[in-house]
Amino acid sequence: MKILIVDDEIQVANLLAESVKIQGHEAIVAINGAEGLALLEQRCPDAVFLDLVMPEMNGIEVLRRIRAAHHSLPVIVITGHATSAQIEEAKRIGITDCIQKPFVLKHLNDALGSLKSQGP
Repeated sequence: MKILIVDDEIQVANLLAESVKIQGHEAIVAINGAEGLALLEQRCPDAVFLDLVMPEMNGIEVLRRIRAAHHSLPVIVITGHATSAQIEEAKRIGITDCIQKPFVLKHLNDALGSLKSQGP
């Protein structure tokens, strides 16, 4: 599976990418929303891990743009700073799951497993 990781915290993005790779998947990293959207179109990932709180283009705007073009693409929100209102907005727009950053690695296996069971 090809996973796009969009997170402005480079260390977090790289840690997620390594964990995804260890589990046998391909990881593509973007450090902002605009780069993430460009890579989405260029690389056609099977799923997106998306941070909500980012400078310039936040994750809600990225999610809206993803949903406008890719209605069924699995998007898992990974956040440590989002408000409950932002998380509820993301759920309303359409996300597969939401994981709080301190628990990302703990729940990464579950998130990837649920993506596998959904199929492409």
